[in-house]
Amino acid sequence: MRVERVLLVCTGNTCRSPMAEALLRHLWSEANPGWTLTVQSAGTWALPGMGASRNAVEAMRRKGLDLSQHKAQPAAPELLAQADLVLTMTAHHKEQVLAAAPSTQGRVFTLAEFAGSGADVPDPFGGSLADYERTAETLEQLLKRVVERIAKEGKSEDESGHRV
Repeated sequence: MRVERVLLVCTGNTCRSPMAEALLRHLWSEANPGWTLTVQSAGTWALPGMGASRNAVEAMRRKGLDLSQHKAQPAAPELLAQADLVLTMTAHHKEQVLAAAPSTQGRVFTLAEFAGSGADVPDPFGGSLADYERTAETLEQLLKRVVERIAKEGKSEDESGHRV
């Protein structure tokens, strides 16, 4: 199945997953693989409506991306069910997603797992701007691999959705 809707999940939906959301949108647009990818983010313990953390906003601004309008949302079962692919920041988030929405089995992976390398993405919450910038770099490197994989797997299907 061609991936058309991606949900990125962290804890509060104020640091890692919103940065990953902005980065994935940007990288997908740059790659221009020929179809639209809807990208959202959510948190396993998100407080609805909270903005992205100040350092997350600044780290993304330095990459030319705007997080100033981000509003946190919980990783509700309905939202999880809509996603073709759910990428979590940690193995623990993956477990929480599967517990909340067992139907995501086979569609939920840690970001590193789907990218084929790395480990859990560390949480910069409460850290310095440099910590957020390091996290942003980690996310960007993993997401570049995610874009390549989604594009490659999506292009290997014909118009009817069958594998070519």
